[in-house]
Amino acid sequence: MTDTEPPNWDFKDRDIAILCELSDDPQLSSRELTSVLKEEYDIDVSHVTVSESIRRMRDEGVFREAIIPNEEYYTFALFEFKFNAEHFAEGWRDAMEYIESDKHTLFFFLSDGEYQWKTVMMFRGRQEVSKWIHDCYKEHGDVIANIRNSSVHNVLKFQTDPQIYKDLRGE
Repeated sequence: MTDTEPPNWDFKDRDIAILCELSDDPQLSSRELTSVLKEEYDIDVSHVTVSESIRRMRDEGVFREAIIPNEEYYTFALFEFKFNAEHFAEGWRDAMEYIESDKHTLFFFLSDGEYQWKTVMMFRGRQEVSKWIHDCYKEHGDVIANIRNSSVHNVLKFQTDPQIYKDLRGE
C-alpha cells in the first residue's frame, strides 16, 4: 500500500457537474459533456476546457478510473482477516502485499475490530475461492489466525451514485 496525500482540489460547480455526469455515464466524450453542462447546469465552457478539467482532476487524484467487469462473470467474496499477534510483527507486510497485489483483489481496506483487514475479491468460481484461501494460509498462516469469507450474491448496485458529488460543494 502506498501512503498518498489527499487531493488538493478547489471544487468548482463545473467540476462537480463533470463528476456527476461521468459517474452516470463514464463513456461521455468531452464534446458530449460540454452539451450536457450547458443544457443541464447552465455552464458554458468549451470541450477543451472540459477535457483539461478531467485530465487535471485525474492527475491530481480527485477520482480514480477502474475497469470493473460485469458481475455476471465473477463470484464476488468478502474476506475478513484476523491476525495471529504472535507472528504479526515479522510477517504483516508480506501478507498485506500478497493480498493487495493479488489479481483477485478488487478492493482492500483496513478497519477496526477483531478482523482488521477486509477485501472484496473476484473469482471465476467457488473452487477458485477455496484454493485462494488454502494458498493464503499456506503462504501466510503464521500471520493470519482466521479468514472469514462471505459470498456476495445478487449484486444489486455496483456504481457510484452521481448525486454523491454534490456533497463536495462548500468544502
